[in-house]
Amino acid sequence: MATLAPTTRRRGRALAGTGGPTAALFLVPFFAVFALAMIAPVIYSLVLSLHAQQKSGLGFSEPKTVFVGLENYLQVFQSETFMEGIGRLALYCLIYIPCMVGGAVVFSLLLDAGVARARKLFQLLVFLPHAVPGVIAALIWAYLYTPGISPLVQVLQGGGIQLNFLDAHLVLPSIVNIGVWEWTGYNVIILFTALQAVPREILEAARVDGAGEIRAAFSIKFPLILPALSVIMLFTIIGTLQLFTEPSIISKATASVTSTWVPNLWAYDAAFIRHNLNQAAAASIIIAGLAAILSLAVTRISSRMNKS
Repeated sequence: MATLAPTTRRRGRALAGTGGPTAALFLVPFFAVFALAMIAPVIYSLVLSLHAQQKSGLGFSEPKTVFVGLENYLQVFQSETFMEGIGRLALYCLIYIPCMVGGAVVFSLLLDAGVARARKLFQLLVFLPHAVPGVIAALIWAYLYTPGISPLVQVLQGGGIQLNFLDAHLVLPSIVNIGVWEWTGYNVIILFTALQAVPREILEAARVDGAGEIRAAFSIKFPLILPALSVIMLFTIIGTLQLFTEPSIISKATASVTSTWVPNLWAYDAAFIRHNLNQAAAASIIIAGLAAILSLAVTRISSRMNKS
């Protein structure tokens, strides 16, 4: 046995020594694709945002690329339409996030409590809207919102309710409704999975002590799923800042949604309508920076809540 020990140790060291190169060999393709698909576009956008196209003379010469520093960023911040889009996006977040996350929490707690009899069917029905692509979902709701062709509007008019979902005052809640319809079911599945990991002994002890379903839900279950809820909040905020598809589709049905209605639409308009790629890149960097700041804030708040 004593003679086998050194051999075993040498084999272990040999295997440990080959672990680094082998792991690197498998990681190289991932990092290569990540660098090409994620890091390189960000660096290119950053460089593009620090330059501008300028023409000399009477404007007949070819435009030259010149370094302008932060001038593009200043012009973006000085744009009234961009700042209005930021404010509109903030209002969208204030309505959308509580509605979607709150609805996901309620539905997941109801599922875990066994209120829904056909639990599997209910899970499928709740998740099904998320399986619909965002463009298709926006087209469906644009049809349901458009007066004259919408059966929903006709039913409401038959009941004496006059609503124009595409009006300037209602178009924001209407777009919020699309987002809630798309993403609530997805987050219900995440929270329901986290609820299934809650130790049943704790719940049984709470019931023995006289706690009802509501008390157990808010005193035991909800605190234990805070890590999953934190992840949902993080992804929701990042996704909300990328709002583009829904207002882009709705804008075809109403003039209330303009081509600069939210920051992403503003950047798209700058790049492909006004052909100002430099300002579009600056706007994109601003949106990415805002997402990074909010993500960091949510992460820190969530870590403090989880520790407490």
